[in-house]
Order: sequence, then C-alpha cells, then structure tokens
Amino acid sequence: MADSRLNDEGNAIRRRRRCAVCDKRFTTFETAELHLPQIVKQNGSREEFKREKLRLSFSRALHKRPVPTEYVDKALDHIVQKILSLGEREVPARFLGESVMQALKQMDQVAYIRFASVYRSFSDVDDFHDAIRDLDR
Repeated sequence: MADSRLNDEGNAIRRRRRCAVCDKRFTTFETAELHLPQIVKQNGSREEFKREKLRLSFSRALHKRPVPTEYVDKALDHIVQKILSLGEREVPARFLGESVMQALKQMDQVAYIRFASVYRSFSDVDDFHDAIRDLDR
C-alpha cells in the first residue's frame, strides 16, 4: 500500500495501491456500510428506514417556504446521526416525528405548524393555538 487518507467529504478512505504483479498504481475508495435500524410504527408494523421518506416530510412542510435545501440536508444528516448513535435495531416512528418537528421548529415556524398539524392530528383551532404558544417557549 502506498498511501491512505480520508477523501474530501470525510466519509471514505482513499487508498493508493500498487499491483504486486504489474507494478501499476491504482486507487480504491473504502466506505463503511451502515445499517440503519428498522422503524416501528404505531400499529406495530416495521419498515426499513428511508431517508427519502423523511425528506418528503420536510418538503411537504416547507412547501413554498424560503428555506435552503442545504438546511434540510443538514437536518436529515443530524437525524440519521441521532438514530445511529442510539445503537438500536429498532426505533419508534415517534422518535423520527419528534426529530422532524424539532428541526422544523428551528428552521421555519410556519413549516413547524404545518407538520405538527398533520403529525399530531389537530382537530380544532385550539390545537393550533397550543402549537403556536409552544413556539414561544
């Protein structure tokens, strides 16, 4: 092996190698294969974690809101890291929902209320008032 270092993004190891047969140099990239836990829904069913499904939740809440895509990407990365740091094989869907609400609360208050109204199944105006009061805390 000739040389090893992290790639520019810091998520893979770049290795420069030399072939033992022909003596030519080549590069390989090694990345860790991460297994995200299963998501346990309220009805007890389980499904694979899908980053795109989480992104869709953000997109719906942030529809026509002035929030850069990079903020959503950072929030998604943060949520995935939180899930991985738990070290569990299964994570309740509620954990994801609360994580999305927490991220939206910091990003955009309108998007937070939109998401909360669906996620918490608001039934009347008082539910909206409570959520708005929660923003002030």
